[in-house]
Amino acid sequence: MKRSKMLIFMVAALLLTSILTSCSGDTKESGGAKLEKLTILYPGDESERMTDFLKNEFADKMATELGLKVDVIFVPWAQYWEQKDIMLAANEPIDLYWDGLPDLAAMVNKKQTQPLDELIEKYGQDMLKVLPMEQFKGAMLDGKIHGIPSSYAPSSAMYQLVAVRQDILEAVGMSEVKSADDLKKFATLAKEKFPQMKGPADIVFKPLTRNFAEEQYNFIAVEDLIVFGEDTKKAYSYYETEAFQEVAKFNRSMYEAKLYNEDLTIKYNERDTRMQTGLYLWVEGSLGKEMEIISSIKANAPEAKVKTYLLAPEKPRYITATGGEVLSVPATAPNPEAAIKFVNWLYKSQDNYQFALYGVEGKDFEVVDGRIKKLTANEFFYEWMFRNKNYQLFGPDVAQESIDNYKSWDDNAIVSASLGFRFNNEKVKLVETALKEVAGKDMAAIRSGFVDFETGYPKAIKKLKAAGIDKYVAEVQRQLDEFLANKK
Repeated sequence: MKRSKMLIFMVAALLLTSILTSCSGDTKESGGAKLEKLTILYPGDESERMTDFLKNEFADKMATELGLKVDVIFVPWAQYWEQKDIMLAANEPIDLYWDGLPDLAAMVNKKQTQPLDELIEKYGQDMLKVLPMEQFKGAMLDGKIHGIPSSYAPSSAMYQLVAVRQDILEAVGMSEVKSADDLKKFATLAKEKFPQMKGPADIVFKPLTRNFAEEQYNFIAVEDLIVFGEDTKKAYSYYETEAFQEVAKFNRSMYEAKLYNEDLTIKYNERDTRMQTGLYLWVEGSLGKEMEIISSIKANAPEAKVKTYLLAPEKPRYITATGGEVLSVPATAPNPEAAIKFVNWLYKSQDNYQFALYGVEGKDFEVVDGRIKKLTANEFFYEWMFRNKNYQLFGPDVAQESIDNYKSWDDNAIVSASLGFRFNNEKVKLVETALKEVAGKDMAAIRSGFVDFETGYPKAIKKLKAAGIDKYVAEVQRQLDEFLANKK
């Protein structure tokens, strides 16, 4: 009896070992062919068509052309940032993931990314034909490439634009938006004439900062703690600038006028989702934002028109980032070679690019007169994430004026002296952690206008000082001076 039980236990153990080996291995067998495994961590929800696409057409093409079996792990946007950090810290077998590049040095120090120079040299030569090496500067630290720019498009005044419901703007008797006062006027008039609308979808603090700042700023540290003055070439504590104080006061006035709702702070990361419901007035934009979101908005508000505006258009526009978002390969990636092979494949040709972003031609999309017409409502891999001006196509609903403006946007832009600067937080990690807590718990609410500025701001500044903001600014300035000196 004991021998029988022991035999059963041994068989079960062997079966379990076999299952675990099969699940955790880097390769899979398919039709006699050996396939390497590539695991991608991806933000958002998986649509029904995307599921079908990944299992069928996409899987077939990856197996045939790259010898890969690609697993895509979807994490909803609301949980993505936290889950990404948890999974990477736990050394989950992730080969490739997208990041907004909030702090490259922190990513490197936490081993969330690895140097890619040799991998790109060996497996990424095709993508370099449409991603100039200049683009990689935004993801370089100590001369090493730590990420692939996930888009290559006009980028001056990045994060300083506002995408506005133009149809409602015109319906309330306005034609354009150029200032913070214009935004407030628009929200006030829209509330009176269209009570079903829910107001702004976003507090757009970076466009507002551009509006109020005497000197244009470029954000250069985690949690928006530090800005670079384009005129003075100095680092400043953002929350202590006059521009921030004006932004906070403006947003407080919006909140007191009941033009903002609490979701703007409580569910900040859902701002794009809110805008796409067709019930909101504006959201932070980027060049071409209206082209990205118009179809989703029209699905809920067929009459909608969206136009992107730059506040304080008379002020200079700076190019502050090349590849401001990146595709990263963790230091613990089981198959970093496959990650670079996949990205290289995507950018290798127009056909590959369209297949990954739009699906199967004739089934999911068609190209008519140089415009792309989507036949299915679902997105595949995000177009904005992989946007490349060498391959980019525009939809039939996009005005030619918008396309022309998009293509010429950077013509008169100024390259920021801080372009390529990446702060290394190694010497001030504890200070940075304390500052992030103050920024997240105190300053964010003041910035959004949900806390009275006159009483809340002085208290928050004391906390910021106690947390070590002056020491932090001094370290950023030291590294910035060294960076600027080396550029000369």
